[in-house]
Amino acid sequence: MASSSKSKKIYDVFLSFRGAELRNNFVSHLYQALHRIGIYTFLDSEELKKGDKILMLMKAIEESRIAIIVFSKDYASSKWCLKEVAKIMECKEQNNLTVLPVFYKVEPREVRGGKESYERALTEHESKFGKDSEEVKIWKKVLSEARSLSGWHLNDENESELIQRIVKEISTRLNQTPLHVAKHPTGIDSQVVKLKLMLHLESNDDVVMVGLWGQGGIGKSTLARALYNAIFRQFEGSCLLANVREAQNFKDLISLQETLLLEILSLQQKLEVSSVERGINLIQRRLCHKKVLLILDDVDDLSQLNALAGEDKWFGNGSRIIVTTRDNHLLTYLGIDQDHVYEVRELNNNDARELFSKHAFPTHQDSGIRTDLVDSVLNHAKGLPLALEVLGSFLRGRTKNEWESALDDISTAPKKEINDLLKISYDGLQPRVKEIFLHIACFFKGWDSEYVKKVLDSCDLKAIIGLNILMERSLIRSEYGKLQMHDLIQLMGMDIVNQQSDDPRRRSRLWRYDDVVDVLSSDMVRLANTIKFCSLSFGL
Repeated sequence: MASSSKSKKIYDVFLSFRGAELRNNFVSHLYQALHRIGIYTFLDSEELKKGDKILMLMKAIEESRIAIIVFSKDYASSKWCLKEVAKIMECKEQNNLTVLPVFYKVEPREVRGGKESYERALTEHESKFGKDSEEVKIWKKVLSEARSLSGWHLNDENESELIQRIVKEISTRLNQTPLHVAKHPTGIDSQVVKLKLMLHLESNDDVVMVGLWGQGGIGKSTLARALYNAIFRQFEGSCLLANVREAQNFKDLISLQETLLLEILSLQQKLEVSSVERGINLIQRRLCHKKVLLILDDVDDLSQLNALAGEDKWFGNGSRIIVTTRDNHLLTYLGIDQDHVYEVRELNNNDARELFSKHAFPTHQDSGIRTDLVDSVLNHAKGLPLALEVLGSFLRGRTKNEWESALDDISTAPKKEINDLLKISYDGLQPRVKEIFLHIACFFKGWDSEYVKKVLDSCDLKAIIGLNILMERSLIRSEYGKLQMHDLIQLMGMDIVNQQSDDPRRRSRLWRYDDVVDVLSSDMVRLANTIKFCSLSFGL
């Protein structure tokens, strides 16, 4: 339901319950305890349940972050309560509403409708609305789903102690704030839906690890943040560690371990970790029974994985571990099978145009820029979000002549911001693999892969392993038996060679016709001068 997914969040908590006795005791005390610490809670009144005012309840559910359902013996006897729980479970799926049940002097299995009061109530509803009533079927289904959710069970325990535990849990969950995704998130929502299916969030039986893999600038980090925001409230603790790649020594890894524990455990101050090994033990001991969400963003080394999420048994059942990387081999090492690897690809044409336009024309005024100029930029960026953002921001507010001039420049060399990010993947390669990459960028893009392998092997470059590494790093790909790479990655490779020297004769590779002619011409002149010098010297 589209309206539900876009509802503004007004209430922190929505309380669903049945009966005056609960209202005047447990629910009232819980409401006051939440209110005292500034948690804005919606508590319905009986008057709201008359006529069209039920719509106000449905709207309040949509506008809440957390719903607490107090299941008591009489809860299912009210069709209004059953409508509420149906709406709550709908919003759980479509609007990321966190749902926490309280089984108040009733067994969770009873809520499923298997026996006693809930069975009698549902039977009465069937008598009233018909045995084949779709609404009653929905009520049975959502009650069964709600029963399996993690929450609290109260029989003869101290109610005030339970209320304190509930308030602490709610406070902790609300303290977990969403992350900034992007100035203009485009093409993200559909990918988040796919990833949520891959994560099997409905299951708490095991730990699921998923990898987000793709080239630099493709939007892995943006997608990871959007995914975090969509699901983090379903976990007991959550943490997104950004730029893990920058952790290159023990001190950096220890700092990441301390941050991980601080955020997931909602500590007031960091635990002091004296070594990476001690940090590993702390993570295992403190989190092995906790359902957590952990995102490791931009991982490029095994030591980082070993220190932060070496094995799934470090975390409690229901946990979800997500790793973003440019190196698919790291995901294999972690034991993530390819069914749980999501390859982040370029934006489609419509999304690419939308993202570029939002950066280039923020006021929706194109200043007379021709469509063919916009198309040229889009063709150059080829759906790479980073390129679309950088080029759109660079061209914003510029004249038609400036657009034409800029397009001449970027068609031969990428913008520095784009180039620097893409070059990170190249810098991490071994020397022989760098050579293979530069050969492909300068000469072999679009060539038959089997032919290229023979050429590279003849140069003693061990083509098979080298090409596999480049594919794992998202620097090249194979399409219909031919080697391909993104135009901007190719330009980055060519730029690396051009930076070797201003003099083409001192570069390792030549591919431009003019450079080749200049070098050969100068060599021929040198050769002619040498022959002439020798002739004069020897009197020939």
